[in-house]
Amino acid sequence: MPAITRVVKPTTHRGKRAILKKEPKLIEDVKQTLCYKGKNTSPIVVDFMKDLYTLKKPNAVLMQKKNDVLPFEDVTLFEKHAAKYNAPHFMIALHNKKRPHNLVLGRMYENTLLDMAEFGIENYKALKDFKVPKISEGIKPLLVFNGELFENNHELNRIKNLLVDMFHRESAEKIRLQGLEHVLSFTAVENKIMLRSYRILLKKSDCRIPRIELEEIGPRADLVCRRTKLASQDLFKQACKQPKELKVKKKKNISKDNLGTTFGRIHVGAQNLNSIQTRKMKGLKKTMAEKKAERKRKLSETQVTDENPKKVKNVTDSND
Repeated sequence: MPAITRVVKPTTHRGKRAILKKEPKLIEDVKQTLCYKGKNTSPIVVDFMKDLYTLKKPNAVLMQKKNDVLPFEDVTLFEKHAAKYNAPHFMIALHNKKRPHNLVLGRMYENTLLDMAEFGIENYKALKDFKVPKISEGIKPLLVFNGELFENNHELNRIKNLLVDMFHRESAEKIRLQGLEHVLSFTAVENKIMLRSYRILLKKSDCRIPRIELEEIGPRADLVCRRTKLASQDLFKQACKQPKELKVKKKKNISKDNLGTTFGRIHVGAQNLNSIQTRKMKGLKKTMAEKKAERKRKLSETQVTDENPKKVKNVTDSND
């Protein structure tokens, strides 16, 4: 007989809170990211990973200990830590002769690997090398993806989804203009993704809407796509599935365009055009012949009603 899975019951209030914190929720908390160092690293890839860690704070944890692990061969360590720290995202800095300055980004689904991508770091300029004011900690960035490859190429499309998931913070229903401080730009060119980071400056203008300027604050790097390990289409669809409570119910005859404008369709019943009051002008007046014909019709109707009132309905129906 198979062994029965032992159910661990909390014995303290702290343990109960920890278990409740890991329970499924309709609206997920901000996803945490674990940043690892491999057995062999280089200053370039470690500094770049630390810059990403700075942009993601406080939703990231930097692990100081070096780990002798290769993600594309064994992901046991990441799956174990994902369950322990409730952190579905990870990144690890690696370096060797075959793949220099190597950074691996990945994410989990139910504490098992979902997607993983490996990048080589080129043309790197650190965050500290830009001698300009920085952004506030914990600011939600605006993500901009340039290039048709993000839509046409399957791998880059999934990498785009991974990057959006990695830098996504709390869901915002309303946006304050002064709260928009940071822009992360990703541009796909052939086999590279060029990462640029900007600070938004609101300048005075002649109207109420301020003039926007972008100032590069770093980090700057070109990410060369090396290897990927992507989930199957069925597993990815299952991971993206939303509960019924969060699905927006469609309203009948109401639609929205890409700019958010709402359009509604109104259904009107059949109208009697003869009873509608039209504009009084010479061209719309009845001629003498039409007036005489209308008088004769009304006279014949009155004669029929006087002779046989029961057949009025049939006669009027036939005239219609």
